Amino acid sequence: MNLRDFDYHLPRRLIAQEPVLIRDRSRLMVVNRRAGSFEHRLFADLPEYLQPDDALVINETKVLPARLIGKKESGGKVEILLVRKMKPGETPVTAGEGLRGKRYEGSSAWECLVKNSGKLRPPTSIFFSEEVEGELVGKTPAGLWKLFLKGKEEIDRKIQQIGFPPLPPYIHRNGDQGARAMDLERYQTVYARQEGAIAAPTAGLHFTATLLKDIKKKRIAVLPLTLHVGVGTFLPVKEEEIEKYRLAGEFFEVPRETASAVNEARASGKKVMAVGTTVSRALESCAGENGKIESKSGETDLFIVPGHRFRVVDVLVTNFHLPRSTLLMLVSAFAGRELILAAYEEAIRENYRFYSYGDAMLIL
Repeated sequence: MNLRDFDYHLPRRLIAQEPVLIRDRSRLMVVNRRAGSFEHRLFADLPEYLQPDDALVINETKVLPARLIGKKESGGKVEILLVRKMKPGETPVTAGEGLRGKRYEGSSAWECLVKNSGKLRPPTSIFFSEEVEGELVGKTPAGLWKLFLKGKEEIDRKIQQIGFPPLPPYIHRNGDQGARAMDLERYQTVYARQEGAIAAPTAGLHFTATLLKDIKKKRIAVLPLTLHVGVGTFLPVKEEEIEKYRLAGEFFEVPRETASAVNEARASGKKVMAVGTTVSRALESCAGENGKIESKSGETDLFIVPGHRFRVVDVLVTNFHLPRSTLLMLVSAFAGRELILAAYEEAIRENYRFYSYGDAMLIL
């Protein structure tokens, strides 16, 4: 398959810049795979498509305020996206580290992406506030920058205070604190518990506490797992032949209770509804040939493309995804590329809102 097979044109006006006022008032396109039909509803109608003893699986990952804005000693602006906190002594860098002796004692090391107006030569000092400074010391073998952060207080607490939500680049912000406060709340699911993601599992952004209560009242199990969204989810695919592409690994954990409840639902002929592509990848990563899943934690680099046989997921809730993205490939694997592209054309005609803060799709 070729990358261009997953392309489409989206009018810029349909890229949602802000979420709807009430989470579950977003629109919901219902795609029926068997009938090849589309239905237009609201997300609040989701419980109508679930039956007692079905399983609804959610991703409890919590988004870090991982976008830091700082300045170099020259005054030039630098934007940092924290990707992963490194363990002590982990992975050397290709250049620069060790030039400052004990300067890094008491600091934390991060893999990060850097957006900079000029060329960076390690080591480069960056100042994020009067109390937090950092130093870029070189590249890791994976091609990411290694950043040491140091502050007057515990650095993780300071990141919470000065960091911005890591919104994707198609959502435009001018850095004002009002928008930051709104995004800190809304670019996060209401059930986020386990901190570690650098992007939101956006299919879950539409749920409210009330909607979840209504679902549970129907005797539907709401089952948590964790997959920390990392660069593997959102980096662009650069291989024209997608079979050659390799997805970066992301940490996931499927608890024993969730695995047991999913297996019980499947054994009794009930449906498993995955809330998002991250949940789908986590479930499919620990499934046997018979569809039974095991409790598991670790990294998954599972890249789901058309031709993949889904062993666990029966129904999928998802957002509308960027062209040529691994996420669009996954939903195409679930419903068929032609049907998904036809659904996207329908959504554009009907003026659905696209991407992270946009509307949702339910694939039956």
